Amino acid sequence: MSDAGTGLQLRSLIKASGELEISLVEVATPEPGPDEVVVRVEATPINPSDLGLLLGAADLKTAKASGSKERPVITAKVPEAGMRAMAGRLDQSMPVGNEGAGVVIKTGSSDAARALMGKTVAMIGGAMYAQYRCLKIRECLPLPDGTSPAEGASCFVNPLTALGMTETMRREGHKALVHTAAASNLGQMLNRICLKDGIPLVNIVRSKEQGDILRGIGAKYVVDSSAATFMDDLTTALTETGATLAFDAIGGGRLAGQILTCMEAAINRTAKEYSRYGSNVHKQVYVYGSLDNGPIELIRGFGMAWGVGGWLLFPFLQKIGPAEAARLRQRVVDELKTTFASHYTRVVSLQEALDPANIAVYAKRATGEKFLINPNKSA
Repeated sequence: MSDAGTGLQLRSLIKASGELEISLVEVATPEPGPDEVVVRVEATPINPSDLGLLLGAADLKTAKASGSKERPVITAKVPEAGMRAMAGRLDQSMPVGNEGAGVVIKTGSSDAARALMGKTVAMIGGAMYAQYRCLKIRECLPLPDGTSPAEGASCFVNPLTALGMTETMRREGHKALVHTAAASNLGQMLNRICLKDGIPLVNIVRSKEQGDILRGIGAKYVVDSSAATFMDDLTTALTETGATLAFDAIGGGRLAGQILTCMEAAINRTAKEYSRYGSNVHKQVYVYGSLDNGPIELIRGFGMAWGVGGWLLFPFLQKIGPAEAARLRQRVVDELKTTFASHYTRVVSLQEALDPANIAVYAKRATGEKFLINPNKSA
């Protein structure tokens, strides 16, 4: 392990020649400014939102390992079609990792910075797949005493995304939610929020096993998209809940359109009169993930009052403003070990994160396979 003067940082590079290179580089740890701290990073999750930057559009079937045990290097070919999407980052070595947690080991001169010395903090701000991170104190969230870095590592992205969904629902005048890929860590978190807050939630999963996970934590409405009765089952759940807002982690394919079609069918089950233009109740699907990178296919069968759009956490937080964002953050801290608890299947070092066998697992983004990197774990 390096001292705090320098530390290893994971970097992702897409070369103009059409190759992804992931490596570990030694970087200097900056001296903290007055309102900054240096954190020894001890836990940082591999979220789906990190994989786009980490792996780019590379074809992982072409991945090769080289380098040493201490400094492994992974290379893979990027198909020509993928290179077009990568144009904005060519030949730039980019740090990875949206969020994490660790212990403050050095502070700037301000009283607010000094107050964090020795504290365990959660962090947001990128470049977390590194042994040390210099951050503004506003990018740090002090964790309650007795909270480990692993417990606080996923404090921001999943919890605030799940809360952002329920907040968006309230602000846009809906009364219930639909969520896809619903057995994920985030999906389980959203279930706990909705159960606690009394919000009806329709969970769309892709297998019986995923459905069993959600029923085990109290989910009432669980619909399996692989079942022959999927459309009927979804329409029934939407009729019972009145959900007209969905958050879709899949992105591509027909699911967004199927949700809108079933929403319209559910509304028409209780409609008082027929309209050839469909119902005038607005139905909205927000795509917030890309588990399927293909086109979104909409087979129009849901009237004219509908929308499909993108939704991202950080623009949402900017829109609601600092005070409201702070309120949501505080709820996360207050319920960190209950509502917002995250579960990991594997803890790996930076070097182990570059093991091709591990990459093959976490790149699948499979439910129930969540990796946590401890950058200061020995290789």
